[in-house]
Amino acid sequence: MTSTLPSPTMAEATPAAAGSSRLDPIKALAAVALSAVSWDGVLSKAGSRALRHSLDYREPYRSMSDKEMVAMIDELLQILRTRGAQHLMLDAAQTLSMAQRRTAYAMAAEIMRSDGPLEDDERNILASLADAFELPASLTEKVIEVMTMLHADVFYGLR
Repeated sequence: MTSTLPSPTMAEATPAAAGSSRLDPIKALAAVALSAVSWDGVLSKAGSRALRHSLDYREPYRSMSDKEMVAMIDELLQILRTRGAQHLMLDAAQTLSMAQRRTAYAMAAEIMRSDGPLEDDERNILASLADAFELPASLTEKVIEVMTMLHADVFYGLR
């Protein structure tokens, strides 16, 4: 089952209408994960699980109450609806340290890979994210290679 996020109108998507969103690092990392799962406006079941998994075992998210987590995701969804996934990722890039950017990129790659092989659009978004995060190709290529191994269907044809 999938749900479609509303697309922003041109007026809502402009910086003057929506304003630049300054995120703290905790929200910024979650924003990258949320943007990765909903880049195409569709929040799939596999993507939702991947988003939840990417945050659940990581501090400080695992220490958040359900109410705190819902409030944070709701706030990020509002920004996502008004500014779009790519702007939300760029807002996050301004906040995260280099170590946090590397982790955020790996999280985004895993989330995008969670529902099957990367599509061309997903590869383009990851390339844009790598540019915004100022990550070297040597690192991003390794991340994609590992995600391909991690999400390989090793039992294809055996069922």
